[in-house]
Amino acid sequence: MTPEFPKLIRETSDARMRLRLLAVSHFVDGKNRTQIAAFLKVSRNSVNNWVKSYLDFGIEGLAEKKHTGRPSQLTEKQLLQLKRYIASNAIKATGGRLQGGDIIEYIKEEFDLSYSLSGIYKLLRKLDLYPSH
Repeated sequence: MTPEFPKLIRETSDARMRLRLLAVSHFVDGKNRTQIAAFLKVSRNSVNNWVKSYLDFGIEGLAEKKHTGRPSQLTEKQLLQLKRYIASNAIKATGGRLQGGDIIEYIKEEFDLSYSLSGIYKLLRKLDLYPSH
């Protein structure tokens, strides 16, 4: 039983998923992987991976996998301590607000780890203390 690809493609708002669905739809229609890759302007390797995932797991196999990325240098316990520090020092007793440089300094003193300013903002997003883009 072939899924209703045109309907799935229309209903998804995820551009990456739409591309995977289009590739598999063309494969199911009998086009070869090289043709599909050229038509969609993606690598043949990507098409091969998508088709394999579809054949092995169905439509669910095309879903985006969680991007784990590089693990945090800080342990969960240290992240919790950092979050508490930031929450209790967001507005300094001496006036002004806690800044990225202050957090870099705190992490260096408390955990002997070095972070860049961009790394601090990633941490803040991870801790739900800074809005995502």
